[in-house]
Amino acid sequence: MSESAFRSIEQADVAGKRVLVRVDMNVPMQGGVVRDATRIKRVLPTIKSLVERGAKVILLSHFGRPKGKRVAVMSLRPIAEKMDEMLPGTPVKFAEDCIGADVERAVNALENGNVLFLENLRFHSGEEANDPEFAQALAALGDIYVNEAFSVSHRAHASIDALARALPAYAGVSMMAEISALSGALENPERPVAAVVGGAKISTKISVLGNLVQKFDSVIIGGAMANTFLHAKGVDVGNSLCEADLADTAREILRTAEREGCEILLPVDAVVAKQLKQGAESEVCAIDAVPADSMILDVGPQTVQALTAKLASCKTLLWNGPLGAFEIAPFGAGTFALAREAARLTKARSLVTIAGGGDTLAALNAAGVANDFTYVSTAGGAFLEWLEGRELPGVAALRDK
Repeated sequence: MSESAFRSIEQADVAGKRVLVRVDMNVPMQGGVVRDATRIKRVLPTIKSLVERGAKVILLSHFGRPKGKRVAVMSLRPIAEKMDEMLPGTPVKFAEDCIGADVERAVNALENGNVLFLENLRFHSGEEANDPEFAQALAALGDIYVNEAFSVSHRAHASIDALARALPAYAGVSMMAEISALSGALENPERPVAAVVGGAKISTKISVLGNLVQKFDSVIIGGAMANTFLHAKGVDVGNSLCEADLADTAREILRTAEREGCEILLPVDAVVAKQLKQGAESEVCAIDAVPADSMILDVGPQTVQALTAKLASCKTLLWNGPLGAFEIAPFGAGTFALAREAARLTKARSLVTIAGGGDTLAALNAAGVANDFTYVSTAGGAFLEWLEGRELPGVAALRDK
């Protein structure tokens, strides 16, 4: 899906206009304090651009799952206060609701260049129900709609779908970057193109793998999901996490890959241990020599060497999911080594690297290379659904305009 199919907010005349910006501020919180401001940082360029061009900026978001009821600990006020800190010189005002007479008065009081953050959309059941009346109540507050929340664009909710169809709709700066990065990787990548797909369960990524093996030259499968593929090929994976009931599914994916000319790369050696805990005694063994009482918890050095060599021959890399239990030492070595090599090749301009998903971002941060990849998405479910080849309601609503 080309960028040209969408209107960027940078193309819009916003001076004096009330601009509703859907953001995703579902950020990590602890004790009423924002613990990770990554998602806030991502939307600041759009907000700053609108402010500088004299728009009246009205921010819409959800937080948590209050199920249509007002829940004090799910208020967006602390996030609005954090955003206020991150926008020096541009006060961020806060409204106690997202629709109603008080909100209308707060919007009408805005001057050009002002920012107003509305309360949690999901305090109203109409949000998740994609209720037309709720969407119209939101639409009455604005003249222009901007989607800057790719991470929730797989949800057909009122502020994502119906609202986008009720007003002139545009993609924000971050949204355009997301569309560009993912479209480039999936639809028109520079080849050879490879994917790293890891994580705990093949069941969560069957559709992703089924789509990628039909489009990519190579797919590297890691994490515990690799164990299911190894089991399907007759390899004894010992006491490792393995979805044995999905062996037939794994074999079908392998057959599809062979038919489509996609190379599947699985571990050839592994780091194993009897327990998954910090500093557990571990050893490296060939993949067909895993002890019966041990678990595969990371890829081994020979696998890292083979995967590193594969990256050297690629031009585009898509990454979703770790190769091992990276959160617990010493089982992150394989993931970190491959991530650092991908980052090195990116900085050398020989590889375009696109990564996404919460665990992936955490792994890249742990490896110290998140800022060195070409593009890193903060989206989880939306990123996966895009990889599956599914149309996202929020993206379709923008394109249809």
